[in-house]
Amino acid sequence: MAATDTHLPEPSYASGPVDIPLIEETIGDLLDRTVRTHHDREALVDVPSGRRWSYAELLVDVERVARGLVATGVRTGDRVGIWAPNCAEWTLLQLATAKLGVILVNINPAYRTHELEFVLNQSGVRMLVCAESFKGSDYPAMAESVRPACPSLAQVVVIGRASWTELLNNASLVTRTRLLEIQAGLRPDDPINIQYTSGTTGFPKGATLSHRNILNNGFFVGEGCSYTEQDRICIPVPFYHCFGMVMGNLAAVTHGACMVIPGPGFDPAATLRAVRDEGCTSLYGVPTMFIAELELIGRGGEFSTADLATVRTGIMAGSLCPASVMRALIDAGVTDLTICYGMTETSPVSTQTSPTDPFEKKVGTVGRVGPHLEIRIVDPVTREVVPRGTPGEFCTRGYSVMIGYWEQPDKTAEVINDGWMATGDIGVMDEDGYVEITGRIKDLVIRGGENIYPREVEEFLMGHPDVVDAQVVGVPDAKYGEELMAWLRLKEGAAPLTAEAVRAYAQGRLAHYKVPRYVQVIDEFPMTVTGKIRKVELREKGEQILHEQE
Repeated sequence: MAATDTHLPEPSYASGPVDIPLIEETIGDLLDRTVRTHHDREALVDVPSGRRWSYAELLVDVERVARGLVATGVRTGDRVGIWAPNCAEWTLLQLATAKLGVILVNINPAYRTHELEFVLNQSGVRMLVCAESFKGSDYPAMAESVRPACPSLAQVVVIGRASWTELLNNASLVTRTRLLEIQAGLRPDDPINIQYTSGTTGFPKGATLSHRNILNNGFFVGEGCSYTEQDRICIPVPFYHCFGMVMGNLAAVTHGACMVIPGPGFDPAATLRAVRDEGCTSLYGVPTMFIAELELIGRGGEFSTADLATVRTGIMAGSLCPASVMRALIDAGVTDLTICYGMTETSPVSTQTSPTDPFEKKVGTVGRVGPHLEIRIVDPVTREVVPRGTPGEFCTRGYSVMIGYWEQPDKTAEVINDGWMATGDIGVMDEDGYVEITGRIKDLVIRGGENIYPREVEEFLMGHPDVVDAQVVGVPDAKYGEELMAWLRLKEGAAPLTAEAVRAYAQGRLAHYKVPRYVQVIDEFPMTVTGKIRKVELREKGEQILHEQE
C-alpha cells in the first residue's frame, strides 16, 4: 500500500524571540537610568535653533517642564495636547508628561479647527501646548477660536511666547522631591499617550498607549537597528506619529543614543545637511523622503553620496521600499537599512527586516515578527488561521497592543479579540515567516504616507449646503501614491461643484492632505443588489477619467 503524503502546509502564525526581557519600568524611570549611565553623552540636537543637550542637561530641562506642569495644576491622568511640528520642546514635553503620568495627546500639525475641536473635546484636553506657526498656520489664533466650544480646555501655552516662559518659571514652585514622589507612584501599564487615527465612521479614534507599549517598542526597534550609545539618529519624520516619538525618540533614549532634529518638517536639503554636519549614523523616512534625498544627490551641487558616508542604518516605513531606492542606498553605503510595518494601535511596529536579510526580503516584505510579539494571518470571514502563502487579514498580539480607543470601548471591541489586534491589512506569510502586505481590507487611502479614511472626508463634504451625498475614493498618483477623488450628488438646481470650490470650502477646516484633488459630480451612485455603493466602480471610473485627461 502506497504511503500517503500527510504533510499539511504550516499555518500563518509566528512568535518573536524572548531572549531579551521586556522593560518593566516607566519612561521616567528608564530616562533616569539612561542619564546615570550616559550623562555626558549628547542626547538631543535641535539643528534649526542650534541648541544641544547632553543627557544630564536633558533631564534637568525635562524635569523643569514637569515641575512647571505640576505648578499650573496638571495632575496624573490629565490630558495635555501637543500641537506643533518637530522641535526640541516637543521632546521635552513628551518626556516631562511621562514623568508625571500625564497623558500626552498628539495633534497633527496639519489639523484645522474642525479636527482640533473634535480631538480636544473627545480626549478632554486640559492644557494645549502649541507652536506659534508652521506652514502658514496660526496655531494660537485657531486654538482661541475653538476654545469656547472646548469646556475642558483650561490653558493654552504657546512655545516661544510668554506663556511658555511662565510655565518654565513656575517650576520653582514645585520641588524635585515632589516630582519624584509623583513619578514613584506610576506603573508601566498606565496610559501615557493618545494618538488619533482616522476613523471609518467619520472622526478619528484615540489609540491609548501605555509606558509599556511604546517604551518596549522603541527599545526593540532600536535593537533591530543594533543601536548603541554611539548612534546619532536623524529624525525628519513627524513626532506626532509613532514613527518620530517612539521609533525615533524612545529608540534613542533606551540606548543612550542621540536624537537629531533636522527641521520642523521634512526638507530633503535640511535632512542631508543634518546627516552630514552631525555625523548621523541612522536615517528615518517614508519611501518618498528617501527618493527626494536621492534626487537631490543626483542633481549634484551641494550634495553627494559622500554626505551619507556616516549613515549605517535607519528605518523606512509607511509603504514598501522600491528596489531601485534600496539599491541606491546600499550603493551609497547605507547597508543596514531596515523596513518596519505596524500601526498606531500596536505602538507601532509588529514586523521588521534585519540588516542581514537578503535583498529580495528587504524590498518584497516587511520582515518578520518582533520580539515578545505574535502575528497571524486569518481568513477575514471565518477568522481561522490560513496556511502560509495564503492571503488574509494580518493580526498581532503582545505587549504592543494598545489599551484601547479612548472612551470608545465599542470601537475597541471591534478590533481587539482575545488580545489579538486586527489590522485591516491583507498580508501573506511565507515559509520563512516573512510577511508581505498586499492590500487593505478597508478603503484606507495612503497619500504620501498619510493614512486617510474616506468616511471622515465624506461626512465633512456632506456638510456643504449643495451636497446631498459624497463618496471618496483613492486614485493612483505618481507623486503621492494615491490622491483623493470625491464623487458628489448635488441638490436639484445647484450649480456644479468644482475641485477649486471644494478646496475653498475646506480651507482652514480640513487638513490639506484630506482635501480631494479631484471632484466629479454624479446623478446616481452605482449600487450593489443589496443597496451598497460600489466604490470599486467609482474608483475604476475615476482612473478612466484621469487616463483620458492625460
